Amino acid sequence: MNYQPTLLLRLKQKISKKFLLIFSVCSLAIAGIVVACGDGGYYDDYELSSFAPEAFVNSNYSPFFFTSSTTYYNGYNLDDSNTRYSQLVVNEWASWFDGQIDTTSLKALMITASAGNIDSALRYYKGKLNVLPVGLPDLKNSKADRRKVSAFFDYLLLAKECESYAVGPGDYWSYEKTPVKEVPQALENTLLKAVDAAKDPFIKQRLWFQMVRYYYFKQRQLAAGPVKTDVPLPAYFAKEEASFPKNMMYYRTLGYLAGYYYQKGEYAQANYLYSLCYNYSFEMKIPSRWSFHPQNEKDWTATLNLAKDGAEKITLWHMLGTSRDEARAIKEIYAIDPKSEKLDLLLSRLVNEREMGGQPLKDTSSSNQAKRLETAKERALVNKIANEDKTQKPYYWNMAAGYLNALSGNYPVARTFYGKARKQLPARDTLVMAQYKLLDWLLYIQQLKRIDAKTEAAMVEPLNWLNSLSKNKKSIPNLRFQSAIGQSMTILSDLYKKQGDVLKAYFFHPEIGFYHSNDRIEAAKALLNKKNKTAFEQSMLNYYSINVGQLSYLQAILLVYQEKLDEAIVHMKEADTVNRSVMYANPFNINIKDCHDCDFEADKDKKHFTVLGFLEALKTIKGDLAAGKNVSRNAALLANAYYNITHYGNARVFYYSATVTDSYGDSPSAIPMPYRRIVTDSKVAEKYYLIARANAASKELKAKYTYMAAKCERNEIYNAQYNNPGKDRKYSWQFDFSNIPTGKYFAELKAQYSQTKYYQEILNECGYFKKYVSKKH
Repeated sequence: MNYQPTLLLRLKQKISKKFLLIFSVCSLAIAGIVVACGDGGYYDDYELSSFAPEAFVNSNYSPFFFTSSTTYYNGYNLDDSNTRYSQLVVNEWASWFDGQIDTTSLKALMITASAGNIDSALRYYKGKLNVLPVGLPDLKNSKADRRKVSAFFDYLLLAKECESYAVGPGDYWSYEKTPVKEVPQALENTLLKAVDAAKDPFIKQRLWFQMVRYYYFKQRQLAAGPVKTDVPLPAYFAKEEASFPKNMMYYRTLGYLAGYYYQKGEYAQANYLYSLCYNYSFEMKIPSRWSFHPQNEKDWTATLNLAKDGAEKITLWHMLGTSRDEARAIKEIYAIDPKSEKLDLLLSRLVNEREMGGQPLKDTSSSNQAKRLETAKERALVNKIANEDKTQKPYYWNMAAGYLNALSGNYPVARTFYGKARKQLPARDTLVMAQYKLLDWLLYIQQLKRIDAKTEAAMVEPLNWLNSLSKNKKSIPNLRFQSAIGQSMTILSDLYKKQGDVLKAYFFHPEIGFYHSNDRIEAAKALLNKKNKTAFEQSMLNYYSINVGQLSYLQAILLVYQEKLDEAIVHMKEADTVNRSVMYANPFNINIKDCHDCDFEADKDKKHFTVLGFLEALKTIKGDLAAGKNVSRNAALLANAYYNITHYGNARVFYYSATVTDSYGDSPSAIPMPYRRIVTDSKVAEKYYLIARANAASKELKAKYTYMAAKCERNEIYNAQYNNPGKDRKYSWQFDFSNIPTGKYFAELKAQYSQTKYYQEILNECGYFKKYVSKKH
């Protein structure tokens, strides 16, 4: 077993830009180098999980809840070293002043002010300076003891002097080794004399802290130099420590002693001291845990041997388990004290890690066999502890055991553990009760084999409850329910599909394929319009976001692409407010270049068609064409309209809908199949352009319609790739625009219409055609 941390994990971290005053920072010493992992990512775990550690684990351990991609949970990171102790330090000094100086004034002096400003503030306080620097508090009028104020300033000036070697680098993402700063030799005697001379215990302890930290940084400097010498840090710490209480300042100083041992390679001693700091307070947990690095099994055994009692061993095992080997740590802690709260965090990590990692595959590879064995051992350990009922929270262990068994498909065993947990639940704990209900529901649907009317009636309440959570109608902070909703929808949809109930399968898990059948769409509309829905139907439809109008809109636009305008208009009129969607450019206009943004700008001050109005105009034009009226012009208008409602035209908004796509991207790849084939197809437009050309009265118009047909032809070349990406292309939108087949219409343009003005306009605006013409054919 090797506990050496990976180099990447230790390097790829943030280094703080601006530290607090030296006397208020502990983690700098504890870690040696202050580093942190501040990336986001725990939200993904939250969405994929159904087991909330917040329901069971003391919030003091919340930074160490399991996440798959970050070091610390819920935004905690070592960048907090900048502010981790600032308020605590200010409060300590305020208490020392018996509240005679407010915390705002103290914070301005201790955290914000520069050394020069502090010196000026002191001189002003003593009457040696007439003007107080801007932003500094005036302590002349405070009721604080003047001797205390003077002692405070003396200490503050000395602490500021220490910043020269203790303030960290400014590069957040430096991968370079932290530069070692020069530690002033003369400062050693100054600090030693200050400690010896101090009479006030409060200030004396802080000076001792400064002295210990001085030796820590001096050791770093010496270790980096050519001559390897040592500093008397351990001896000095031991000489003075009995004089001070075991308070926060003591453990912050102890952190520097731990850092000293870490620098010397005495990892067992360092890790033991880090565990004492970790155990003292919440503020010290993150920096202590970050610096805790057992190197190997021998080193780990040496660390354990330093523990003075079972409680200290528990802390050591607990810290080890917060990064790896949770099951081993749980076993060891349980043997020492089954009721230790430090077990709680490790159990939550084990469950969440197994939840995120999934179950081992069923293949017979050695890696999967090992994973199956590991999972079985973890499950057996948690089962054993849960069955013995010796822990502080038996319901927690029974729920965890039940969930682990459910994850592995051992549903009857899971049900047994949940049954035990139910009798032990703290009824007034809303989160715990909700967590049990969520896990119980998941187990219920995972065991379902068939759904009948009785089952549907039983599912109404939990489905409504989950929906109220998802719609924020009911708030239970920290409950992880999104994954459970997703699983529920998938399981129920699959069951209904197996039973042949395609409609209910669709409502729980909508799929594009459902819309291929108009009969299915009509069935969905009928249920949505049903006045006397059953309680189950209503609870099911709470999860369905598409309304009748949107389904009618889908039917209408699909009929338009099929040129069934009468039927399309009937459905479009049923589409409620959706049919009043505005088309931002005139769909009956066309240009040499396809640029919908240009068309939007050109038509921005004009009256726009609604979708319904567009269809009615389209029907009128088609009727006139059928009647033989102005055939060329009406055919061209129809061609323009059918071109513009494809992906390539200026009226893409026509097919934007909840049932087709809500993507406004530039690539057809954003449109799901089979709609992509429908809304990229220019064949109807090409048909009408050819009719317009055949009936055109002039060569100019014939040239125009030939070019428009060429655009349709070229789009089909694109579609062949967009709709059928080849194996040699990673993305369907990757296209070699330097070698586009041009088709027959470019040839006709060149051969028959080169003398027209429109031909010259095409040459000026269309680079493809110009390139085509310049080649020898």
